[in-house]
Amino acid sequence: MKQQLDDLLARIAALQEEVEEEYRARREEFERRRTALAEEFLRQQRRYKIGLFRFLLRSRALVALTAPIIYLGWIPFLLMDLFVTIYQWTCFPIYRIPRVRRADYLVFDREDLPYLNIIEKFNCFYCSYGNGVAAYTREVAARTEQYWCPIKHARRLRSAHPYYPNFFDYGDAETFRQGLARLRRQYPEPPQELH
Repeated sequence: MKQQLDDLLARIAALQEEVEEEYRARREEFERRRTALAEEFLRQQRRYKIGLFRFLLRSRALVALTAPIIYLGWIPFLLMDLFVTIYQWTCFPIYRIPRVRRADYLVFDREDLPYLNIIEKFNCFYCSYGNGVAAYTREVAARTEQYWCPIKHARRLRSAHPYYPNFFDYGDAETFRQGLARLRRQYPEPPQELH
């Protein structure tokens, strides 16, 4: 009986080893195919890259002449970023407002795109930074507004922030006074990463 059991266990061990070997082989084959596809994808993407010299030749003169004006935007963006960061790190703990995570708004991932030249990558970086600072600033301002003045406007807003629908109606003094303390503690969970 013991011999039969030992034989069965040996066969099971051999089968397990065979399964593991098959799994390793398939995993290696999958990795080879994935690498080949990734390399082919990169080759296809690079076909669309416009060289720097050709890119500059194709640019309109007025576009090139206005570029310094656009790039001067770095100064206010940097100052706004610095101010908003210092402001919320200083004031939000006092007001008990949850801090805004800056990294959720400043996303730099387009520099890896193989079809962009150096100027296009820089432009993407600049736009990501400017729009990220604007979104970050809006979130900090929205949380501040919810704390200090969560009252809807008499006129309709074109693009209200996500906290606005919970604000008190314009002119509703009683509800404002009764609900202000509650609303000051009512901030949503940080948003999950979107894709």
